[in-house]
Amino acid sequence: MDMFCLTKLAGLVVIAYLLGAVPFGLILVKLLKGMDLRRIGSGNIGATNARRAGGWPLGLATLCLDVLKGALPVYFSGVVFSPSTAPLAMGLTALGACCGHLFPIYLKFKTGGKGVATAAGCFAVISPIALLIAVIVFLLLAALSNRVCVGSMAAAASLPIAVFLIEKTWLLGGFAGVIALLIIIRHKDNIQRLRAGTEPTIT
Repeated sequence: MDMFCLTKLAGLVVIAYLLGAVPFGLILVKLLKGMDLRRIGSGNIGATNARRAGGWPLGLATLCLDVLKGALPVYFSGVVFSPSTAPLAMGLTALGACCGHLFPIYLKFKTGGKGVATAAGCFAVISPIALLIAVIVFLLLAALSNRVCVGSMAAAASLPIAVFLIEKTWLLGGFAGVIALLIIIRHKDNIQRLRAGTEPTIT
């Protein structure tokens, strides 16, 4: 990869991070409800807590925007790079977008989301079938446990395996594994509440 490609790739990763860092849930709840999402429910800025604060329409709007901020930069990186370079570019761009959501510069790298929706957007482009498998895992575990966080962590854990089996590449499977690990680590508070029996249920 020549210097021009490296510069282009670095620029795309930075753009993906900056887009991923936009806290859409926080913005929507503030604009439409006049409340700080970080002081409501779990304090998370993602779609689940946005639903608690503003109902299903607001939660779904947050979900769609968080998905798009992962999908758009990854799709663009797949278009502008050659087929031989695209997997690396898409993997790095996906990691950049997810890190933006997890550690947003606009919020001083604090109170980021869990990264599930943004990761879903990324892998909807990278490996739609693998994402479908992860979504099925999410739905099953969320329904059985009546908790979104259980479904989210199970889906994250299944994603790298599904990506590797479908795409037949360690590179994309590795990126999926790093992102999945970050998502699970970001759920540490949920894990503590699950152990204490205080994690909110879906219903």
